Amino acid sequence: MPCAVPARAAPAHEAGARYQCAGFRVSLARHTPGQLIELAAEKEIKLFTSRALLDELAATLAKKKLAKPVAATGLSAGQMLRNYRRVATLVTARRLAQQVSRESDADAVLACALAADVDLIASGDDDLLVLKHFHDIPIVTPAEAIKLIS
Repeated sequence: MPCAVPARAAPAHEAGARYQCAGFRVSLARHTPGQLIELAAEKEIKLFTSRALLDELAATLAKKKLAKPVAATGLSAGQMLRNYRRVATLVTARRLAQQVSRESDADAVLACALAADVDLIASGDDDLLVLKHFHDIPIVTPAEAIKLIS
């Protein structure tokens, strides 16, 4: 689910830079969200997630339509989820007082971003991207996040 980069002109490697990963629907290594996960594994960025987002990721990875792409990684859906949990920091995110996005599931990403005090949300979810910002946190695509990190 999505991810974050410093919005305050801090280099990605700067100490204290905080990142948010909340909206990856699927994180296959050859795709841009997978690149963000690789950066987190290399400690270049920090990813944050919540219980609700982990549950959504697990349900998404278990979908039949994703069986072939998941299998192509050489990992099971469970292994992919465990690997993601190793690189993402789990935060306790409270539900937003009122719905902000067009889809309540996307609000879980926003709640996670607030709980983690992130600088950027990276997501491919149109329900989030249409917002552009949330509480002064920019919302960008994973590809845009990669460009900002580079």
